Amino acid sequence: MIDRLIAGIRKTQAPIVVGLDPTMKLIPSHIRRKAFAEYGETMKGAAEAVWQYNKAIVDAVCDLVPAVKPQIAMYEQFGVEGLIAFQRTVEYCREKGLVVIGDVKRGDIGSTSEAYAVGHLGQVRVGDTMCRGFDEDFVTVNPYLGSDGVRPFVKVCREERKGIFVLVKTSNPSSGEFQDRLVRDEDGRERPLYEIVGEQVAAWGADCMGASYSNVGAVVGATYPEQGRILRSIMPKAFILVPGYGAQGGRGADLVHFFNEDGLGAIVNSSRGIIAAYQQEQYTEYGEENFADASRAAVLAMKEDIAQALAARG
Repeated sequence: MIDRLIAGIRKTQAPIVVGLDPTMKLIPSHIRRKAFAEYGETMKGAAEAVWQYNKAIVDAVCDLVPAVKPQIAMYEQFGVEGLIAFQRTVEYCREKGLVVIGDVKRGDIGSTSEAYAVGHLGQVRVGDTMCRGFDEDFVTVNPYLGSDGVRPFVKVCREERKGIFVLVKTSNPSSGEFQDRLVRDEDGRERPLYEIVGEQVAAWGADCMGASYSNVGAVVGATYPEQGRILRSIMPKAFILVPGYGAQGGRGADLVHFFNEDGLGAIVNSSRGIIAAYQQEQYTEYGEENFADASRAAVLAMKEDIAQALAARG
């Protein structure tokens, strides 16, 4: 699956993933009104608004980017109807030729981790039939329960030729409370925990390779460029999913160390900066009715920002 993602990046010349993280306050009022008129101010009405919002944005940007990343919590808040909207979104994006990264941040052990892996990436037996659940192409995985929580995902990735992105150094301000703690490694050296997790990601990925990069990648926030430089050297074969661009403060200039010399090795996420672009001052000319056009303009601006930063690196 990593080879398909790389092919998409090369085709679009955009190492960008659009985070499909809908909330009611981001969805334009005309979409909400129509959905509520049909289904009421109910979970089903909310889910319909989410679906119509997602669909319009995907239609507007699908030729510009290789991938999308729906965050499942934004759908789970609307219960079963929200999960149906999540499933419809995944299926529609795949029909459009996009790689789908399910931002599910699962992390458990034993049979529970196996069930998560199968439900999101693999197949489950129902009688004599093998059925697929959400069927994303990648998912995000929390490794802080140890290898027991990650190996079931790696196993399914090998079987299904799919991928995962393992949380290593996340973009949120409090990530350092645990991830930056100094711990002693096997050689007795004190190092930040995220470096040791990065080494483990590289080890897991060695058994799950594509042509040149592993199907086991890492999540490293754009808000920590220096840590990104260190982790890039620790995980040379891991693709890095980089959140934190735009709304969280990351800029193209912060990203250069996440990429390898071949111009690959990273894909940068923007969620609100794209899907809610119409609410930003620089895109107010589009208006609420043309929110999807504003999202397209935001993708083009992000693409140019990243390209200029990489060109300046030389």
